Amino acid sequence: GPNGAGKTTMMKIVAGFLQPDSGTVRPLNSAWPIIGYKPERLLFPNQLRVSQYLEMIAGLSNISGQHHVKEVVGRSLEQVDLLSAANKKIKDCSKGMRQRLGLAQVLIGNPPLLLLDEPSNGLDPEGQTDVLQVIQSLHASGKTIVISSHHLHEITQICTELVILNRGQIHYRNSMAEALALRPHVSIHTDKDLAPMRTLMQALHPDVQIDGQRLIMKNEAMALRRAAMTILLQNGYDILHVEQKRITLAEIYAKAVQ
Repeated sequence: GPNGAGKTTMMKIVAGFLQPDSGTVRPLNSAWPIIGYKPERLLFPNQLRVSQYLEMIAGLSNISGQHHVKEVVGRSLEQVDLLSAANKKIKDCSKGMRQRLGLAQVLIGNPPLLLLDEPSNGLDPEGQTDVLQVIQSLHASGKTIVISSHHLHEITQICTELVILNRGQIHYRNSMAEALALRPHVSIHTDKDLAPMRTLMQALHPDVQIDGQRLIMKNEAMALRRAAMTILLQNGYDILHVEQKRITLAEIYAKAVQ
């Protein structure tokens, strides 16, 4: 959703930092499961080393025993491909490493549910790819992950379910596979410009659009499609091919928030 849609507020409610105005939140059908929450803006004690910081987080998470703490921290670092930076000071870490450190932090305690607010925010393309690969790996290991993101391409790559919020309300919800399988329009490609046919085609149906050598109409209008193709052939046009156009996530998003 757009800025101010309620994405971060929703995550804070699920994580227990805010109380909802009404209703009940039961993440994973439980009153209070263990939740890993990574906020959009990460603040770290720069003077600490990566492993020292996570050991501190483990202590705050009631994980005791020096050997057990080191084991938990090592496992979290390994899951986000940051084990080689365990002794690195946080102040010397890149943005991408800090984002992965934030992911390692939420994995302390092995929570089944992860809430990730803008996990690739501010990263270069290489850093975004690294973080997305980590998230995909975590999902493959059985984690339930809720992501808030403005980057439609990364949502398309890694998400299995799609929810679009606007002004605090759900405006669209679907599985990603079903959403991207929709083919609401069909394009009829011809051998020459269709501008001379504009008046005739719009008289056939006002929803018919002309774009150069393409005729565009709703996919389900089979009778209209046959009628349009017949008229084109009668007027000396050759039909090169007919294309069912897949909807894009950008189109779904634009319609949901308009």
